[in-house]
Amino acid sequence: MNVDPALPEMALPVPVAVCVGGEDQLLPPRICRGLRGVLHVINGEHYSGAERVQDLLAARLPDFGFSAAFACVKPDRFPRMPRSPRIPVLATPMKSRWDLRPARDLARLVRTGAFALLHAHTPRTAMVTAAAARLARVPWVYHVHSPASRDSTHRWRNYFNALVEYACLRSASAVIAVSGSLGERVRRWRSVGDRVFVAPNGVPCQCPRPPRISDDGPWTLGTVALFRPRKGLEVLLESLAILAEQGERVRLRAVGDFETRDYREQVLALAQKLQVADRIDWTGFTNDVPAELALIDVFVLPSRFGEGLPMVLLEAMAAGVPTVATRVEGIPEVIRDGHDGLLVEPDDAHGLAAAIARFLRGQVDWAAIRANALRRHAERFSDHAMAACVAEVYRRVLSQPCLPA
Repeated sequence: MNVDPALPEMALPVPVAVCVGGEDQLLPPRICRGLRGVLHVINGEHYSGAERVQDLLAARLPDFGFSAAFACVKPDRFPRMPRSPRIPVLATPMKSRWDLRPARDLARLVRTGAFALLHAHTPRTAMVTAAAARLARVPWVYHVHSPASRDSTHRWRNYFNALVEYACLRSASAVIAVSGSLGERVRRWRSVGDRVFVAPNGVPCQCPRPPRISDDGPWTLGTVALFRPRKGLEVLLESLAILAEQGERVRLRAVGDFETRDYREQVLALAQKLQVADRIDWTGFTNDVPAELALIDVFVLPSRFGEGLPMVLLEAMAAGVPTVATRVEGIPEVIRDGHDGLLVEPDDAHGLAAAIARFLRGQVDWAAIRANALRRHAERFSDHAMAACVAEVYRRVLSQPCLPA
């Protein structure tokens, strides 16, 4: 479905910040004729895998009869990212974790008639969205991007987030899980078991990187993430040190920000201790992941836990970059070991190094793995397929005669 280029603007009851061309301006969002509006309630402080899912959904949903806007309860990096001016980004900040006042603003937005459905993406936004949906008498949907109980190394924070998530979802009309394993985990919750749907993440097809020629010189490993303890960066550095000791000509390209300054200092100190600091290029954050993947020979995803279905893994497949990843949650649903990439156990630096070495030494066919990954992405994990699944959940929810109690 094409979007009408001449769309009327609807005045809103509260000022909203809309990101247009990378600049924050006070403008009302555009409401698309012929499309049913969905307001995505997100955190907004970062821009990593889950946020790329949200952006791609907003861009693709009009093809299936839905328009999208965002409401950020922690507006920081997400509103500043460049995107189409047809996708409004609203600022409805929470002053604290327990501040539910933004629910009133969200409900007022819904009452303008612009939105038929609310869609939350984190435990924090689930609290606000559940309250707003009740005030506005509209259904809401929750998206599970990763297991809240295994999101970080902070045990009590995980427990608290999982408890909040569980309590809020009693009123959700549907729960969308990004992988089959995550869907099965959520289905065990008695309050939502019959309302869980699986919509695998997806990314656009792209021009894949050229095939590697055998005499291309040193190999470039790459990893892309918002670096935090669960991403396993320390394990990857230990593997890099093992490969260096074995005489392998290999470098690491690490793309992304660190979650905290303290964690950054810990990782840099470890790189110095392992004597691999001179083999690492720290590039920082980028909003052009495909350009970075074009510079990488083997993509490495050493996650320790807490993954749903990583977007960057799908982006590596779409770019034709063979992958070594860990057997964590939804990852084995994407990578078939020895066919689309290689899988290893988490927290095993020697196992990770051995798997990487199989590519470096020609023990696995780099070109064949690349071709299989490209084919599997196109068949199963495109952004079109992801948006189609989510739109079908919306249609089912909106066809229900009444809201859940």
